[in-house]
Amino acid sequence: MERDARPTTPQVSVILPSFNRLQFLRAAIESVYAQTFTDWELIIADDGSDSDTRHYLHSLALQPRVQVIWLSHSGRPAIVRNAALRSAVGEFIAFLDSDDLWAPRKLERQLHTLRTRARCRWSYTAFVQVDAHGDPLPEEARRPWVPHEGEIFEQVVTGRASIRTPSVLATRELITQAGGFDEALQSAEDYDLWVRLALLSEAAIVDEPLVLVRRHDENHTREWQSAFAGRDRSLSGRQQLVGPERRALLRAERVSNALRLAVIHAELGDLGHSLRALWDSAPYSWTYKRWWLDGLRILLRPHVPQRLRMLYRQRRRRA
Repeated sequence: MERDARPTTPQVSVILPSFNRLQFLRAAIESVYAQTFTDWELIIADDGSDSDTRHYLHSLALQPRVQVIWLSHSGRPAIVRNAALRSAVGEFIAFLDSDDLWAPRKLERQLHTLRTRARCRWSYTAFVQVDAHGDPLPEEARRPWVPHEGEIFEQVVTGRASIRTPSVLATRELITQAGGFDEALQSAEDYDLWVRLALLSEAAIVDEPLVLVRRHDENHTREWQSAFAGRDRSLSGRQQLVGPERRALLRAERVSNALRLAVIHAELGDLGHSLRALWDSAPYSWTYKRWWLDGLRILLRPHVPQRLRMLYRQRRRRA
């Protein structure tokens, strides 16, 4: 890695949270050094990693453009990323996770796009999901990709805008205005921030796969239910900040989020937790016809032969 002098005020602050996964962390950091745009600082917030990872990070801290922030382990990415954000001085903020990779022109292409789009204060790129060896996952050939830009609040809320954290670059001013990551969230803290960014600014897209997102056995396995809880907190918390039309959208998506949680519990054979998810969502969902219909399907599910359920799912996919 080169040892360029660190600029006094770099244009881009790269935020990278780390917790172990040294075999991926090295490659992630090398992809930062490989950027064609070089006016950056790298801020690594370490969430209490093991001794091997700390030893590597201590060596990185000697680099002139690198700052390492040492934290006690919290297991909350929002806390770790915010710690790095507080030290950032760049005009722009770019996010990279410790097991993902950037293409060499990632920063260059995004910055150029934002410089030409005065109404856009944040940007994201296309991405490819890869395995631990960096090879594209088989399902990538079938994954739908629709680029969205401009006013994309609705697309972000509903998930139609497919955004991954390492693909995002935003002005530091915008992220500060949005309030950074919500540290009360165990999961879905990235989704929550993109919703708030979309409320404040149009988004620009670079429709090129400039990010590799790894899927592997060492991905953080936060309790999967926490993602639904995080989305619900985000959706409910935004309702008082928007007008009637967007408020209706947020509430409808909140209902969908609760139904998805109930269905997954049912598919796992946990009818009790499935019913609890429906019960907890009743105060804001009972006026929706689909909540009643899907709830009825969940109640009847244990009594329907598995073969019939499979035929039903196949028919829905074809439809």
